[in-house]
Amino acid sequence: MAQGQKSNTVLVPGAMQALERFKQEVASELGITNYQGYLGDVPSRINGAVGGHMVRRMIAAAEQSLIEQTTSAVRSGFQAGLAGQVPNPSTISEQNLQPRNP
Repeated sequence: MAQGQKSNTVLVPGAMQALERFKQEVASELGITNYQGYLGDVPSRINGAVGGHMVRRMIAAAEQSLIEQTTSAVRSGFQAGLAGQVPNPSTISEQNLQPRNP
């Protein structure tokens, strides 16, 4: 694609370098050597494998992040609910535990 037709804009500084490092890491894990520079002579099957593995790992990371956020929210909500309802053990006496007669 010609430079004048490029429509992708970088929203996060350093994201392009991080994605490039990530791509190189995935390619090396797949056993693909020298996966940098011009890739026009690389078969689409290989490029697709690298991209596919990148997407799988990004989805797994996003899922893990959501699980951690949800767990944290549930835990804090549970603790907040318990804070107002749990009686102080020192205030419990035998009289409080006896059933009341109407």
